[in-house]
Amino acid sequence: MDDRTANLVALEAILAPLNQVIVATRSGKQALAELATQDFAVVLLDIMMPGMDGFETADRIRRGTRNADVPIIFLSAASTRLDFSFRGYSAGAVDYLAKPFDPWVLTAKVAVFVSLYLKYAERTEELSAHVAAVSEAATALAAIPSASNDPETADALARLLRRIGKLRTALGPDPD
Repeated sequence: MDDRTANLVALEAILAPLNQVIVATRSGKQALAELATQDFAVVLLDIMMPGMDGFETADRIRRGTRNADVPIIFLSAASTRLDFSFRGYSAGAVDYLAKPFDPWVLTAKVAVFVSLYLKYAERTEELSAHVAAVSEAATALAAIPSASNDPETADALARLLRRIGKLRTALGPDPD
């Protein structure tokens, strides 16, 4: 997020080698709207913005439901303000880079978060497949008359199905 078009174009050029979808926003309000609709690997926030500044935007991201844990990197031209880096970290940032920053450093930092995000998504998908398989097996077992007629087995199956439901809720919505 940056209110200057030139800075957004520069960031897109710097991050282009990562081959990721970059969502550029010009305000905190617009950034929050985007964050409410899809998941992100990392958020880059300018501090000095008209209206809602980067600190308030970060605070609202952290209080939200979707993307509340997304890594935030603050980018700021106000590098002489020592309190800005402290406020950035206090607002939940994982890093703070002063402009002008080294493009290679920014690319490397963003690449780490993209890699972690992709690995997490892959593991979540694998776990979802395992949960679905266990759910299918439990449902099939519950359909067997001898299992459903035995109170202990029926109770154990009911507990298992409740736990499977909790796992599904924790894993989030099914992408299909």
